[in-house]
Amino acid sequence: MKIGIIGAGPIGTTISKHLFDAGHEIKIADLRSIDKLKDKDYKGNAVTIEDVIQDINVLIISIPFHVVPQLKNHLSQLDEHTIIIDTTNYYPFRDGNITSIEQGKVESVWVSEQIGKPVIKAFNNLLAMTLQNITSADGKKIAMAISGDNQNHKDTVTNMIREIGIDVVDNGELNNSWRHQPGAPAYCTELNQSHLEHALKIAVKSSVPINRDEVMKHFKPNMQHEDIVAMNRKVYGADTL
Repeated sequence: MKIGIIGAGPIGTTISKHLFDAGHEIKIADLRSIDKLKDKDYKGNAVTIEDVIQDINVLIISIPFHVVPQLKNHLSQLDEHTIIIDTTNYYPFRDGNITSIEQGKVESVWVSEQIGKPVIKAFNNLLAMTLQNITSADGKKIAMAISGDNQNHKDTVTNMIREIGIDVVDNGELNNSWRHQPGAPAYCTELNQSHLEHALKIAVKSSVPINRDEVMKHFKPNMQHEDIVAMNRKVYGADTL
């Protein structure tokens, strides 16, 4: 397939490598300027934000959450049949307090409203290192949650994810994607398929933002990957799965 990626951070660039290696045509853009891609480690063609949406089957959005509203005008020219994948996550310390999110609106529902397009939530509940390695810290196969309202689009995204060696759990409609937002048991806890299915079921919506903020109190930039996963599992309630 022809895939465009907006965002060249750790998630966007890692996705580009996996999908390129799987045989897809990849082009990647930075919302600010094509010059921002010069020192980035990605696979595919560097293009402008105007070019990245042209003649593609799938568009992947992988930018800071608070930047999403800036995409609306750019995406107005996107073909209506293009599948849009939202990988973003809301963190108040970085994104500022967004009132509707703080009042309970589901993050990817907000994203869909901001860009005026339907989205599939995917690639958000794995750490960049997890996505890079495709396995958990102990070498076991991991699974990814996806949510969305268009089943055909979800099937296409599911096949993409399976192509790169990751299992998939369909979490249902987009409004249910809070179950794999930051703070939920399914978020960045490196679970296999059966454990992820259970983690999605046991999530408690009111606890999700509380757990997210609790982890951020203890997070340190120099933490090892396995320590981050262990902390997430403990705080988010996935340590007994």
